[in-house]
Amino acid sequence: MNGQWIPAEHPSCRKRPWGSRCRLGVGRALQLENLRHRPPDSQPRPGRLLSLGPTETLQEVSQRFRKEMEKGLGADTNPTASVKMLPTFVRSTPDGTEDGDFLALDLGGTNFRVLRVKVSDNGLQKVEMENQIYAIPEELMRGSGVQLFDHIAECLANFMEKLKIKDKKLPLGFTFSFPCHQTKLDESILVTWTKGFKCSSVEGKDVVSMLRKSIKKRGDFDIDIVAVVNDTVGTMMTCGYDDHNCEVGLIVGTGTNACYMEEMRHIDLVEGDEGRMCINMEWGAFGDDGVLNDIRTEFDQEIDMGSLNPGKQLFEKMISGMYMGELVRLILVKMAKEGLLFGGNLTPDLLTTGHFETRYQTRTLQMKAHEILTKLGLEPSHEDCVATLRICQIVSTRSANLCGATLAAVLRRIKENKGVERLRSTVGVDGSVYKKHPHFARRLHKTVRKLLPDCEIRFTRSEDGSGKGAAMVTAVAYRLAAQHKARQKILEALKLSHEQLLEVKQRMRIEMENGLGKETHAEATVKMLPTYVCSTPDGTEKGDFLALDLGGTNFRVLLVRVRNGMRRGVEMHNKIYSIPVEIMQGTGEELFDHIVHCISDFLEYMGMKGVSLPLGFTFSFPCQQTNLDEGILLKWTKGFKATGCEGEDVVNLLKEAIHRREVSEFDLDVVAVVNDTVGTMMTCGYEDPYCEVGLIVGTGSNACYMEEMRNVELVEGEEGRMCVNMEWGAFGDSGCLDDIRTEFDLAVDELSLNPGKQRFEKMISGMYLGEIVRNILMDFTKRGLLFRGRISERLKTRGIFETKFLSQIESDCLALLQVRSILQHLGLESTCDDSIIVKEVCAVVARRAAQLCGAGMAAVVDKIRENRGLDFLKVTVGVDGTLYKLHPHFSTIMHETVKQLSPKCEVTFLQSEDGSGKGAALITAVACRIREAGQR
Repeated sequence: MNGQWIPAEHPSCRKRPWGSRCRLGVGRALQLENLRHRPPDSQPRPGRLLSLGPTETLQEVSQRFRKEMEKGLGADTNPTASVKMLPTFVRSTPDGTEDGDFLALDLGGTNFRVLRVKVSDNGLQKVEMENQIYAIPEELMRGSGVQLFDHIAECLANFMEKLKIKDKKLPLGFTFSFPCHQTKLDESILVTWTKGFKCSSVEGKDVVSMLRKSIKKRGDFDIDIVAVVNDTVGTMMTCGYDDHNCEVGLIVGTGTNACYMEEMRHIDLVEGDEGRMCINMEWGAFGDDGVLNDIRTEFDQEIDMGSLNPGKQLFEKMISGMYMGELVRLILVKMAKEGLLFGGNLTPDLLTTGHFETRYQTRTLQMKAHEILTKLGLEPSHEDCVATLRICQIVSTRSANLCGATLAAVLRRIKENKGVERLRSTVGVDGSVYKKHPHFARRLHKTVRKLLPDCEIRFTRSEDGSGKGAAMVTAVAYRLAAQHKARQKILEALKLSHEQLLEVKQRMRIEMENGLGKETHAEATVKMLPTYVCSTPDGTEKGDFLALDLGGTNFRVLLVRVRNGMRRGVEMHNKIYSIPVEIMQGTGEELFDHIVHCISDFLEYMGMKGVSLPLGFTFSFPCQQTNLDEGILLKWTKGFKATGCEGEDVVNLLKEAIHRREVSEFDLDVVAVVNDTVGTMMTCGYEDPYCEVGLIVGTGSNACYMEEMRNVELVEGEEGRMCVNMEWGAFGDSGCLDDIRTEFDLAVDELSLNPGKQRFEKMISGMYLGEIVRNILMDFTKRGLLFRGRISERLKTRGIFETKFLSQIESDCLALLQVRSILQHLGLESTCDDSIIVKEVCAVVARRAAQLCGAGMAAVVDKIRENRGLDFLKVTVGVDGTLYKLHPHFSTIMHETVKQLSPKCEVTFLQSEDGSGKGAALITAVACRIREAGQR
């Protein structure tokens, strides 16, 4: 439709843009149009009053409404917005698992209902309802608020007495269908009375508090008022119980309004960005700011001027049942005055406001039109009856089209919020116009589908009213509260207090002392292995060095050029080589021959064949060192099984492989063998002279630091310092962490490759965090606290929930929609609520890991401070590892924990960008510097 009460082809309007006004009055234009296009002596054709023009017209209305929605949602623009977009604090729709016995009050007119709603989830989703209607005498409607709520409390007591449930404290939902401002689910401030109510001392007050006071004053029963909602929200929730896709509520009856589920991140009026909340749009006020002035007709203006609230609810006055009949009456009067109907006759009844009721429009038969017009004192001809029916059709079609245009804007927003190509959604609908008008619903559906061809929209009628909806809001709130409480009880075991973290720090300190002591070392779990690295870079290092970085199926060969003086810096060249599985699991000779072959290839690639360079060897497998250039392999890990290596010095194995080559192309001076933690410390130490600690938090976790030689009892000598490789992943293997390990930690440990070993690492590192999360999600689902109790086969698969998912899910820029796509990859059909829960689990697990890591690091830095007898220590920790680098919050939480647990230390964390290969070369450079200094 054009949206204008003028003939589209009238000369004065032809080719005029949308929104422009016709110079002629509407009635006159109508008269001219009808006279010009009808044959002589024929009756007028009121169908030309509103031609159903181009879809662009409705699109324009839809776009205007979308802008008004944005205004209402914005904190800055809301005060002046006509469409208020009120938060309802209803955060979830029914999921079918609701269960319980609930009461509901449905108050919105001179009668109100009290309901008992039993909801059962036995696989059948059953709802049983009992209700009674109570009258509100007129003197109470105009009396004091206290009297009104005392009366409601008395009726509630009467209802409960009859059902013999007065001794139960049942949850209650309150449908209060008056304009209210909500600040939480169970608090609603009445803005203004409508519908004939004028009770004193209620406006500006919380209606829930007033009802509670009246109930408390009686003292003969008690209830738990959980939620207060309006009828639109109640409609959405009623329909949402039967159709879980229902996320919009619509009422088109005496009045009109709509609500829908909006993303929290777009609701500026409420704190928080997670999840969704139902928004009560109060869309009847669309146009109150003048944005619909160009499509409002003189009939709309006349209705508005004669209403109780001129200038308000202008959209509602164009589409709702209270006004549609009056629109028809005004048109009939206009046409009669123009001599186009009823032979120009007017009757007192036709001239009386409200005498052509909207319900008349549901009478489609011509005989009914004749009967209705006759009751108005008219003597209608056959043509008069046809014309009246046509006018009724035009008015109701405009109403349906305008309603469809605004509804399309709502659905388009939901589609964009979800980021889907094709939206599948359901609209729950109530109201006498929608239900009783013979064509309104069909026309509304048609308009929505025309405007949203890329959406599948289903309309479902609410058969049980908003009372059931209030009970459903209450049932959902109760379900969410009970489930939240159950989940929090389970997660509580993973939340560590400040006192617990201090205790972890102290226990780590004890284990460190055990590892350093000669007599206690053998039984210690934290081994505190000497690395024979006795100095960090001082900036005077220089020269060319080779480095090998071996710790997995790929390894790197590096040429590292260290410069000092004005050109101080490090230049690196490297090449990555793979190690075939047959070599990983063959003989030691084959493995080291392959490594030497790759070194030869690298030197040839760099044009350096025949050179003799110092070499640092990062060998990230468990080793016992007795010297800087000696490392006894204790045990292969990470899939390596090369024979003849365990118990051997890996430096010797490398040298032997070099000498086995038939042509001696090069010779290498293997100066140092180190693990990746020490390499990280040395890399960062070159940039920051305060760096005396190395930390890795990635797939695994470990730390090293510079310890006073006098405390390293396994090595002779008292002077200076030596880097100690803590191997702190085994902290707790003695049982000292059993009081904070949860059932989920035990499950992960039990099914790991090394049960009972590396317990601390299994609580903090990337290899295990995803598996801890998976076990918690499994437990929640089995208890019916997640995914509606349905476990996917993929979720049952060990290792399927990768730690990278934690980093992705906790990312601040990741919408819940993307969280849902990750869960979908795991075969999990999740709701928005499920996504929030999964995100919370990830946060709790990652936070504990970061805090435990921080507690361990606090023990290290405090030991360094005490070693040196300092009141205050300034120290830098060099850090590497994917969990530390990629998780959005891990590093921040860890830093905060160290600061809280070690207040006398100023700890800076420096991220290693070049890895442990560079560190091995720098250790070699430092060793060469010291060696040269000793030779001079």
